Amino acid sequence: MEQQQAAGGGDALAGTRPAAAISETRTRSGMFGVRGTGDTSGYGGLRLPGHAPAPAERPFGGWFDEFADELGAALDERGIPRDSIEQVTVDRDELTLYIVPARLNAVARTLRDDPGLRFEFCSGVSGVDYSAPDGSPVDRPLHVVYHLLSMTYRRRVRLEVALDLEQPHVDSVVDVYPTADWHERETWDMFGVVFDGHPALTRILMPDDWDGHPQRKSYPLGGIPVEYKGAEIPPPDERRAYS
Repeated sequence: MEQQQAAGGGDALAGTRPAAAISETRTRSGMFGVRGTGDTSGYGGLRLPGHAPAPAERPFGGWFDEFADELGAALDERGIPRDSIEQVTVDRDELTLYIVPARLNAVARTLRDDPGLRFEFCSGVSGVDYSAPDGSPVDRPLHVVYHLLSMTYRRRVRLEVALDLEQPHVDSVVDVYPTADWHERETWDMFGVVFDGHPALTRILMPDDWDGHPQRKSYPLGGIPVEYKGAEIPPPDERRAYS
């Protein structure tokens, strides 16, 4: 690790801390994006402290160090650069690997096929938009998260990629984990993440001609009027506000 640090770092598996964390820490206030007197939900006074776990350093603890050594050796054996792992985070006894988007498929295949790793099952793919509600700039706010399970060794790890809103492209892992097929379609539908190489990247929840991706922070809070027992319920952003 000392040699890596002297050379400028870059090997997150060796515990060398990157220059900055993937996500910034910031405080969140309120709920549902409502500002001023338009909040009738009761959540207007909510204040949540920001939490972004710092990059982890060796020793990671538990089986995480053995796993990191095995993964590093497996990447070397397959000619995959170790800097494909941007950051390692250990938080609440859970391990997260931040992966370079263009190398996600190769890293996932390594995790599945290497005899010392054997993460045979992807239990879920989901997205999250960390854009600031007030419009403040956030570096790579669109994240995709993959939960992997090793049934052989009874271990779980989390893979995460961070994307720009303007270039939300990441490799599909459907050819590695077929169970990710519909999960990636849902993440595309809700967050607009483009999974390059997906066999049929179409909407799964919204109509095919729907405009936008409803779970992005930039998506409007409004909706459509709803008829209920002869009355018309306006969308949330058109309801009355207390002044």
